[in-house]
Amino acid sequence: MARLFGREREGKEMSFLQHLEELRWHLIRSVSVITIIAIVAFLYKEILFDGILLAPKSPSFLTYRVLCAISHRLNLGDQLCVNSIPFNLISTELSAQFTTHMWVAFIAGLIVASPYVLWEVWRFIKPALYEKERGYARGIVFYTSSLFLIGILFGYFVITPMSVNFLGTYQVSVEVKNMITLDSFISMVTTLTLLTGLTFELPIVIYFLTKIGLMSPSFMRTYRRHAVVVILILAAVITPTSDATTMMFVAIPLYGLYELSIIVSARVVRNKSEA
Repeated sequence: MARLFGREREGKEMSFLQHLEELRWHLIRSVSVITIIAIVAFLYKEILFDGILLAPKSPSFLTYRVLCAISHRLNLGDQLCVNSIPFNLISTELSAQFTTHMWVAFIAGLIVASPYVLWEVWRFIKPALYEKERGYARGIVFYTSSLFLIGILFGYFVITPMSVNFLGTYQVSVEVKNMITLDSFISMVTTLTLLTGLTFELPIVIYFLTKIGLMSPSFMRTYRRHAVVVILILAAVITPTSDATTMMFVAIPLYGLYELSIIVSARVVRNKSEA
């Protein structure tokens, strides 16, 4: 922290107030970009809602069509096909649709602007780092942004439709009809996608944990079997169906993420030994 506040700019040490002024402009630029994208998303509500957020409710959603094609290719008939998701969305509060619209537009702005925001964070932190530390963090904005956006896409196209299909059609009795509130549906979609995006940052987290000596590739390899069990349990929770095929669609990418983290950790250790 002392190094961060005592960094230099243009060969001169910055004062505390100058540092705060620079931080303020980084925040202003980040918030401005998020706001602009959020406003654009707000104006195109048909695309935002019908084309994106509510799309997993339709049997014609890309994921359902792919699953159906795979089902036919594996000679499973229509076992993996989703022909209907029989529930209706309702709004029970006067201001619910407007507030949901604003909230979703903000989330869209945050997701789309995330690479730029990370770049602003990096620009703020970079002058405080030593040359060697900058080398360690080279490409951090690209890799962090890429993993986050890939996680968002995985959450949206894999986890979200499976959850919508299962939970939206689940009934404890034929006497009970599913009438899902708009807020509940949107909250689930955004929460799942954002959490998945953050989960995909695991290799970045492992990278820095290995850098400071709290993680090692040997440790991760030793507990690989335990990790597999945890991943399978997580996949079973995310896709609470009796079908093993759909569960594998979630488990395999998550396991791949774990193996990628081992590779990242091993590379960090190798670079340390060569230094």
